[in-house]
Amino acid sequence: MNMSIKAAFVTAVVLVPALAFAQTNVPLTRGQVRAQLVQLENAGYNPLADCSGDCPGSLQRAQAIIAQQEANANAAYGPAFNGTEQSGK
Repeated sequence: MNMSIKAAFVTAVVLVPALAFAQTNVPLTRGQVRAQLVQLENAGYNPLADCSGDCPGSLQRAQAIIAQQEANANAAYGPAFNGTEQSGK
């Protein structure tokens, strides 16, 4: 009985960390990658530029612009207004 408890404990100690590293994210689809590229290009990144010196810097600047835009969008206050007004009956 004591040996089976030890075996169960050792099995649990080995399996729990392995399960913690399981990847739950799925790979991006082609459409998602294309949408991200369009978003980067709208932020000023040009993947076809002649990268004469600061290639990673231009990508990082575009990512910073996108992050700032998303932060501003998430910081909006109040409900969305659609421009209509409704009065009582």
